[in-house]
Amino acid sequence: MTELDPLEALHRDRVLAVVRAPAIPDAADLCQALADGGIHTVELTFTTPDVLTHVRRAAEAAGTTGTLLGVGTVLTGDQARAAIDAGARFLVTPGLRPEVAEVAVRAGVPVFLGAFTPTEVAQAVDLGSAAVKLFPAGQLGPGYLKDLRGPYPSVQLLPSGGVSAANAADWLAAGALAVCAGTSVVPPTGVADGVWPEITRRAGEFVTALHSPA
Repeated sequence: MTELDPLEALHRDRVLAVVRAPAIPDAADLCQALADGGIHTVELTFTTPDVLTHVRRAAEAAGTTGTLLGVGTVLTGDQARAAIDAGARFLVTPGLRPEVAEVAVRAGVPVFLGAFTPTEVAQAVDLGSAAVKLFPAGQLGPGYLKDLRGPYPSVQLLPSGGVSAANAADWLAAGALAVCAGTSVVPPTGVADGVWPEITRRAGEFVTALHSPA
């Protein structure tokens, strides 16, 4: 598989799996399980213990799994540098983090800054955000994202939080670049227990729903 730029990958597949778990038995196996279900862009987060070890493991196997790997919940410049050094191809923050954006932009690594309001969306773009993570999206709904597309037609928006197989297609119809698939696809206990066939099944169901008419 030809390695894509993160934005190109999200535009192609329209989904990013966000993994938050108390443990990951084998990050490469996790990425393979998601890829087998049709999700190839994966975000591991700093809320997972020892996440950088998992990032390195997944990055080493990316050529085999066909995964584009990023790191989320990045809050500091030091975390941003460590994630990039471990193999992250993109960074994600829950809110506006200028220091993280500065490190990412300097390194040439795309960053997706979190935003909630129109003002924050503009600030994220000014800081160099390649796409803006709309969070928590579930509190707002697809109609809010559609409204944001009015004044910001060229901003790539990535809704996160509250996105499920039941509403994923609605977010895309509203103009989202892609959606973030969280616990409905990668439940924390399922990841910690390494139930890879179940995660593959969940990923496949999500991808099928994603491409169904909204």
